[in-house]
Amino acid sequence: MSSVEPSSRLPGPLRALAHRNFRLYFFGQAVSILGSWIQQVAMAWLVYRLTGSSALLGVTAFAALIPQLLVGPLAGAWIDRHDKRRLLLGVQVLLVAQALILAGLTWAEAVGPTMLVILAAGVGVLNSFDTPLRQSLIGAFVARREDLPNALALNAMLFNSGRFVGPPIAGLLLGWTSEAACFALNACSFVALFVAVWRVKDSATPRAAGSMGHIFREGVRYAWETWLVRSLIVILVALNLTASSYAVLLPVFARDVFGGDARTLGWLWGAAGCGAFGSTVFLATRRSVPGLVKAVCAGTAISAAALLVFGLTTRFGVALAAMVGLGFGISVCNVGINMLLQSIAPDRLRGRVVSFFTSARFGFDALGGLLAGVIAAALGAGPTLVGEGVVLVLFVLHLAGRARRLADQVAEHAASRP
Repeated sequence: MSSVEPSSRLPGPLRALAHRNFRLYFFGQAVSILGSWIQQVAMAWLVYRLTGSSALLGVTAFAALIPQLLVGPLAGAWIDRHDKRRLLLGVQVLLVAQALILAGLTWAEAVGPTMLVILAAGVGVLNSFDTPLRQSLIGAFVARREDLPNALALNAMLFNSGRFVGPPIAGLLLGWTSEAACFALNACSFVALFVAVWRVKDSATPRAAGSMGHIFREGVRYAWETWLVRSLIVILVALNLTASSYAVLLPVFARDVFGGDARTLGWLWGAAGCGAFGSTVFLATRRSVPGLVKAVCAGTAISAAALLVFGLTTRFGVALAAMVGLGFGISVCNVGINMLLQSIAPDRLRGRVVSFFTSARFGFDALGGLLAGVIAAALGAGPTLVGEGVVLVLFVLHLAGRARRLADQVAEHAASRP
C-alpha cells in the first residue's frame, strides 16, 4: 500500500492526492484519458465522414465496447490471479501499438468500414483488461480505505474533465489536421501513464488462489447472491442500455439536425463532459457512502429527463443544456455505483467486482449504441432518443420503490467494514 505524506494539507475533496502513488497515477491518467477522448471523437467523425451511416456508427461503437461484456468478467478473474501493476504496464504497450497502427492506416488512406470495425474491436479487447486494471489498482494506491471513495471520484473527475476538454480539442485538430494526427497523439498519451505506474512503489495487491474457473465462479456467486451488488448492476444495465447510447448518435445530430461540422460535434460532446465533470466535483465532496444511493437514483431521473429534451429539441442552445444534464446524470449514476461497489467489495474480490462493473457499464453501452444506431437508421435520431427516454422514465419509477432498501443495505455494509 502507498504511504501518506504527513506534511500534506489538502482540502477534503482532494484528500486522496496526499498519497504519493495515487498522485503519480492521477497525473499520468490525466494525459492518457485526454488522448483517449481525442481518439474517440476522431474515430466517430472518421466513420461518419467515410460512410454517412448512423447504423455503422452504432456498429463501430458496439465493436469497441462489446468485448467488455464478453471478455470483461473473465478478465477480472485473470487480473485477480496476477500482479496488477505489471499487467497494466504491459497493456499500455499494446495500446500504444494499436493507436500507431490506426494512425498509420488512416494517414495512408487504407481504412474502410470493415477495417475500422476490426480496429475498434481490437481496442475493445485491450480495454477489457485496461479498464478494470486501472480501477482495481486505485485501492492499492491509497493507504487509508476511507480515502478510496474520494480517489475513485477524483479518477472519475479526470475522465470527465477529459471528456469536457478532449472533444473540443479533437474538433479543432480535425479542422486543422486529420484523424491520423489525433490517433498518433493518443499513442503518445499512453506513455504518460506507463511512466507514472512504473514509478509507483509498494503497490502489491492480494492475489486469488485456485484455477481460473474456480476464481470466476466465486466472483459470479458473490455478485449474484449479494442483493445489493446485483441491484446496483441492474441499474447500470438500465441506464447504459438507454441513456448512454446518445453518444453514438451525436454525429448525426451535429450534421443533420443542427447543420454543423466536427466543431459542432465537439461542442455537443464537450457539453456532456461539462455536466459529467460537475457531477464528479459533487461526488468528490461526499463523505457518506450510504448517501451515494440518493445521488444514484437522482442521476438516473436526471438522465431520463435530459434524454427526452435532447431528442425533442431542434434548438442548439437547448441541446447543449440537455447535454450538460445528460452528462451529469449518467456520470453521477455510473461513478456513484463504482464508488459503492468498491467500498463494499472484499479486497480479494476487487478485480472481479470491478470487471462486473465495467462489463455492465460498457457492455450494455455497446448494446444500446448498436440498437440506437439501427433504430435511428429507420426512424430517425430524435425519435430514437425520445423512445429510450420513455423506457428510462419507467425504470426510474421502478427504482423509486427500492431506494430505501438500497440505502439501508449500503449502511449495513459500511458499518460492518473494518
